[in-house]
Amino acid sequence: MLSKIPVDIKSVSEGDIDKEILRAAIIAELDAVNLYEQMANLTKNANIKAVLMDVAKEEKTHIGEFQALLLRFDSQHKQEVEAGARDAEEVLSK
Repeated sequence: MLSKIPVDIKSVSEGDIDKEILRAAIIAELDAVNLYEQMANLTKNANIKAVLMDVAKEEKTHIGEFQALLLRFDSQHKQEVEAGARDAEEVLSK
């Protein structure tokens, strides 16, 4: 992602702008988690690895914060996340 919003914000309706901001924030945090975990797996230095993994964990907390807001402000997203969780449970219970 490299610090660029992945959608053209100018083309987003005023009613959807906050949802798009939250989605972009989630994407940025996921990108950061992936980067930090990849770097942690590359280093042989235990101290660097520990700090990178700790920072990645913090980014996961940020994902949770943004996801909680998105679920609050986008009822369709919330319904689909819940449906997806039910579908996954159904598959896993077989």
